[in-house]
Amino acid sequence: PTPATDARYRCRMLRAGRLMLDGGSMFGVVPRVVWTRDIPVNDANQIELSHNCLLLEGPPDEPGGRNRLVVVETGTGNKLPDKMRKIFGLEDRWLGTALHEAGCNPADVTDVVVSHLHFDHAGGLTRLAEPGEKPDWSGPDGGGGGAEGVKLTFPNAQIHVQEREWADALANRAVMTRTYYRDHLEPIREHVRTVDSPRPFPTGSLPGRDALPRTSVAMRETEIIPGISVFLLPGHTWGQQGVKFTDDSGRTVVFVPDVMPTHWHAGAAYSLAYDVEPFTSMLSKRWLLDEASRHGWTLMLDHEPGEAFYRVEPDDRGWYRLEPA
Repeated sequence: PTPATDARYRCRMLRAGRLMLDGGSMFGVVPRVVWTRDIPVNDANQIELSHNCLLLEGPPDEPGGRNRLVVVETGTGNKLPDKMRKIFGLEDRWLGTALHEAGCNPADVTDVVVSHLHFDHAGGLTRLAEPGEKPDWSGPDGGGGGAEGVKLTFPNAQIHVQEREWADALANRAVMTRTYYRDHLEPIREHVRTVDSPRPFPTGSLPGRDALPRTSVAMRETEIIPGISVFLLPGHTWGQQGVKFTDDSGRTVVFVPDVMPTHWHAGAAYSLAYDVEPFTSMLSKRWLLDEASRHGWTLMLDHEPGEAFYRVEPDDRGWYRLEPA
């Protein structure tokens, strides 16, 4: 692999609003009587989650240039119609709100990295066009954009995604009927930069449930921006990716997508009913936790409503436990 660039990033977590999802769907084969011991639900059997994103500020590409500004993940955004907003318990808050609070102009963002392109992770790539604005895209299947059309949230940024995820999103290959919305895919076509990171296991292989890849993450990661790399974490989608970087205190931080969306999902069987391959998700979680434990990574969880940063320690049962970082 190409050696990683020695670049460090100032890291700020952005809370881009609440998300309510069905508890049964979030815990797959785990019975309700088990997961409700620790997790509260509302009258609709929903659990409260968060849209967690990151703002990374790093060194410029050349001396005297502007610092690189990178957004990791974008949340649902502000485009869904009222009916859908009510179903998912969305607030008025979205990524644009969090960026404003951080003093960041979206037009200054140089790069956006999304783990995958489901609406609750990539919907914020575009926003509702405001009155008087000329939309960048309008269409009958707006996913919520409506007659106003949509604008690029980050008009000057490159958008980094796995090649397989981009292809699956355009073809709408998903367990869910509607999760890849045209209004956050079509407008970004000219801004997308795809990568094709190596697979954890060879295509066509049948690994056992306790199997670990023969190669380490260091051998499979792809540097997409100086000091920031991505690696495949398949299972939730085939092209889902994790994001790895070093922060300004020297920690190795990994942004963890829906292979383990909350600390409640640390158990091997705690996969999502939304996963295209739950068994693959379990394998991915095992080797991710193994690498994080051995290398001292700090994991940042994408939907965790509480403390979102964790370190990983082996437990006395052959698995792993998460400790707040």
